[in-house]
Amino acid sequence: MAAWMIHTTRRHAFVIAILGGLVPFLSQAAEPAAWRPLFNGAALGEWKPTPFGGEGDVEVVDGAIRIGMGSDLSGITWTGDCPRQSYEISLEARRVDGNDFFCGLTFPVADDTCSLILGGWGGAVTGLSSIDGQDAAHNDTTQYHEYEQGRWYAVTLRVTPAAIECFLDGEPIIDQPLAGKQISIREEIAASKPLGIATYATTAEVRRIRWRPLGRDAE
Repeated sequence: MAAWMIHTTRRHAFVIAILGGLVPFLSQAAEPAAWRPLFNGAALGEWKPTPFGGEGDVEVVDGAIRIGMGSDLSGITWTGDCPRQSYEISLEARRVDGNDFFCGLTFPVADDTCSLILGGWGGAVTGLSSIDGQDAAHNDTTQYHEYEQGRWYAVTLRVTPAAIECFLDGEPIIDQPLAGKQISIREEIAASKPLGIATYATTAEVRRIRWRPLGRDAE
């Protein structure tokens, strides 16, 4: 066999060996972290009623946390450990009674905090509160969705150093870059920090609440 053929064959064998060793590693790296439940469907656990003042009753009903209608705000706050960066949170939520936001999900963004509002300002406004001091009804994330009474909606929120991304029933609805942006919450909802779910003059239910780390935090 000519010398150039031997050299080429050995080089191909080397490349194949390297790639063969990388495939399991790449598959493992791509494997998402396991979801970690924040609610077991039976007890509040480390969720506590949020002391807004005028809040409604909070109870577990048929595998969901029911947040009773408040005057005006009502909700639950997570008292355990929670992620602050590079993570996803998902849950299902539905409006049972009332006509304002049935899911005000307050969540950490590194050292800051933000809220995802579903169905605010009379029932349809959806967006993040707040971006550069502007709430969900007045910034670039503002949009309108018709939410059916009693229907469960799947909500997923992803926080990375680059952006806040939100998905509704698996469809992307918000992709907010963070570079150069001021992230905050409305003062009225501060009792939800760092992680909480609130409603406004509305009875709602939430279930299947869970989170998972992303990137290096997933190891």
